[in-house]
Amino acid sequence: MIKAGVIGYGYWGPNIVRNFNNHPEIEVIKVCDKSPDRLTALAGAFKGIEGVTAADEILKDSSIDAVAIVTPVFAHFPLAKKALENGKHVFLEKPFTATSDQAKELIDLAAQKGLVIMVDHTFLFTGAVRKMKELVENGTMGDLYYYDSMRVNLGLFQHDVNVIWDLVPHDISIMQYLVPDLKPISLNATGSSHFGRGLEDVAYLTVQYENNFIAHFNANWMSPVKIRQTLLAGSNKMLVWDDVEPDYKLKVYDKGVEVNDKSDIYNLLISYRSGDMQSPKVAALEALKLETEHFYDAITKGIKPINGGEEGLKVVEILEASDQSIKNGGSEVKF
Repeated sequence: MIKAGVIGYGYWGPNIVRNFNNHPEIEVIKVCDKSPDRLTALAGAFKGIEGVTAADEILKDSSIDAVAIVTPVFAHFPLAKKALENGKHVFLEKPFTATSDQAKELIDLAAQKGLVIMVDHTFLFTGAVRKMKELVENGTMGDLYYYDSMRVNLGLFQHDVNVIWDLVPHDISIMQYLVPDLKPISLNATGSSHFGRGLEDVAYLTVQYENNFIAHFNANWMSPVKIRQTLLAGSNKMLVWDDVEPDYKLKVYDKGVEVNDKSDIYNLLISYRSGDMQSPKVAALEALKLETEHFYDAITKGIKPINGGEEGLKVVEILEASDQSIKNGGSEVKF
């Protein structure tokens, strides 16, 4: 039985506690939050879990094997470092850390200690993304051309990170999962802050990858509607993933463009293919439940997590570069 502690019982923390506690081989014994109201809510929802206000009561508790850190990103590094130093496996809310140097230090420390780091990129465990992965790997999509995502809504404004750091890690992690061998070459990012906070609330990020693959991310806290829509185009098929759609989240289109004659660049013959649309069945299991099982297997069986420290580092490197590009008026940043 793995004894676990959770630091942070705000918006996402209760979901972590519930899923950890529902696993037959994980028991949450302590939860930390500075707010007495949140600890009162914990006591009402979960019997037998001790609520504490100091993180050290979890980090220095020798009976605790694993710690979930569900806090603002600025607290990730010091809390995770202390957890690893005290011999505990770490489950971290996304994004992994505030800087790539911090991420690298945690990865090295975990390796030295033989401990697991997992970054909470929950979407990798959704039925829709797993089906997308299947369509890419079995050749249904063909050669991939682009990934285009719109992730917009009204709020929730974050107090410590801009809209790219808040929303785009979802899509960067999905991109890496779908095509793990593709390496970014360069990026451009633009954004605006409208309320004098210095944190962009509307932003656009474009990343150029190897093999002429391009990814574009539209992130926005000021949209009148909530949209979670992604387009993935390949040489054989194109798909649309609409995460807000309750029934047909994935639609796969037999549409594309074909060049029939490349002998003369001035006389290219381009034709368009327009076939049927199919909506494949998507498993409806709770993603965080599957992610919890993956965390347990990584600890007990030594498997390499699909959302481990190295994957989290790659996301942070793109986020850092996006900040640099925005500060320089959208100029290109090369990797």
